[in-house]
Amino acid sequence: MDERIFCQSCGMPMTDAEHFGTKADGSLEEDYCTYCYQNGAFTNACTMDEMIDFCVNMGMDSGMYQDREEATKGLEAWFPTLKRWKQAD
Repeated sequence: MDERIFCQSCGMPMTDAEHFGTKADGSLEEDYCTYCYQNGAFTNACTMDEMIDFCVNMGMDSGMYQDREEATKGLEAWFPTLKRWKQAD
């Protein structure tokens, strides 16, 4: 599959069934990952800025990002396009 599916909350690539969150009935939630969404609800009530900070910190710790400011700017541009944050202020 060439098209990558990304969590519409944190941007994590979801490539395997275990990456997907779950709806209240236990079925897979196709829009959100298991870290962001379980049993039909978000696992963490946070703002988009808080999610960006969390993701930048995780990316810096894992070596995915080398420059905090550049990573933050990139996520600040991308996250407003994700489903969870489109309606956010």
